[in-house]
Amino acid sequence: MRKNKKGKVSADRQHKYATRRTRKLKISSGAYIAPSFLGVVAFFILPFLVVIYYSLVDNPISNNFVFLDNFKNIIGNASFRTAVRNTFTFAVVAVPLAVVLSLLLAIVLEAKLPFRSQFRTFFLSPMMVPVASIVLIWQVLFHYNGAINEVLVALGGGKIDWLKSDYALIVVVILFLWKNLGYNMILFMAALASIPKDILEVATLESAKPLQTFFYIKIRYLSSTLLFVTIMSLINSFKVFREVYLLTGDYPYDSIYTLQHFMNNKFRSLDYQTLSAAAILMALVMIAIIGILFVAENRFGRDVEG
Repeated sequence: MRKNKKGKVSADRQHKYATRRTRKLKISSGAYIAPSFLGVVAFFILPFLVVIYYSLVDNPISNNFVFLDNFKNIIGNASFRTAVRNTFTFAVVAVPLAVVLSLLLAIVLEAKLPFRSQFRTFFLSPMMVPVASIVLIWQVLFHYNGAINEVLVALGGGKIDWLKSDYALIVVVILFLWKNLGYNMILFMAALASIPKDILEVATLESAKPLQTFFYIKIRYLSSTLLFVTIMSLINSFKVFREVYLLTGDYPYDSIYTLQHFMNNKFRSLDYQTLSAAAILMALVMIAIIGILFVAENRFGRDVEG
């Protein structure tokens, strides 16, 4: 009986000690997380709540609730519709090209061709060059009196006003691809290197053709990287405003007038309610697109070994 009591007392003490230690760990962990959590609340959650509030009032001074009127007004705004159409067109053209071309480049470099290091450096160089310098290069190339037009004239053609015509979208797509292909290519190279070699060897022994190996094995193992690269390319396509603004200013040619131009101009006029409504609509669209991509990746790559 005494042994049982002593054993019970000892077990209770151990339990209390473990509980006390767990509590201390939780407190210390919370203390470490608290600064980051407070930062997220202060700089992300609260501003987003303020944006939602601004989108539901007529202006930040009178604070009269108008509910969905701001959303109705912005959907009926011709400039907003033009900006949405141009941004959507650019994303549809640029994002697939950024994903497919970077994957092809990674496959080419994986083949260990000659001059592969120089080839890699060419596409990685934009990551080391400031945006202002990249824009300056593009201005030298695509200005009305720039290098590209000089070559066209030398070949017997005529000059093209690249940045003030329908060609402006092509110029911006080329700029976007040159800036982003290198980073995406490195991600795909790392993903290709992580594919189990034994599976590829089995496919070779089974007389699988290179295209069959690529589409039935490699693509499935690349599904998570494809998702990440697509999301990052999509986000970067929404951020192309910086380069376009430096190239053309506040009001560029119609085909490259994007959502960021619209928001920047509304911010300058202090039209917070319209700006907030546009931001919420943009966030909802992005959440929907990324959600669809996650569902597609989950279904496509679910049978791949982790």
